[in-house]
Amino acid sequence: MTTIVNARIPAEEFALHHTLSTVPEVEFETEQIVETGDDVVMPLVWARGSDTEAIRQALEEDPSTDNVDVLAEFDDELLCQMDWTGQVQLVVQMVTNSRATILNARSEGDSWEFKVLYPTRDSLSKTHDFCESQGLTFEVRSIQVMEGEPSGLYGLTDEQYEALATAFEQGYFSVPRRAELNELAADLGLSHQALSERLRRGHRALIRNTLRASPGEE
Repeated sequence: MTTIVNARIPAEEFALHHTLSTVPEVEFETEQIVETGDDVVMPLVWARGSDTEAIRQALEEDPSTDNVDVLAEFDDELLCQMDWTGQVQLVVQMVTNSRATILNARSEGDSWEFKVLYPTRDSLSKTHDFCESQGLTFEVRSIQVMEGEPSGLYGLTDEQYEALATAFEQGYFSVPRRAELNELAADLGLSHQALSERLRRGHRALIRNTLRASPGEE
């Protein structure tokens, strides 16, 4: 069964550790990761930080990178294409042997946070076994099992997905608004308060699982 895993990898066990150490304020987020063979990964990466020149220099000097190319620059952001040539054996294993899809990867202080889609639980087990054999860390934070509904991809319950989808289809989120909460609640057989709470919880799950934002309190 298709499974989505949120996991943590220590920065020192992954690519760009030199850059993260040299420019502590920098944050990375991948747009795309492509495995090109021979233990080389070619990602499209956003690098965010106020000192873009220091980031450029650190990337060029980073022993885990090669062929660094800055595609675009916006104030404190760089969009970079590069080859990751070191500390990427775990990603290569995910993409090749486990046939996983890396949905998102971003640096978070002294670690990387990954969101990975595995086609089966057995493929996730292959990654776990690989890490044990290689002495690598793959700390699973959460597991979501997709059971045929799109809600699972975003960490929504079926009820939250139905409420959000109905609200969208009927124009509740349009400007100007074409449907009111009372009308939606009646269509869904819910009270005004129950629907309001369901929409808020659904929004919270969407933001957490798509924007990777962390709430101030749980």
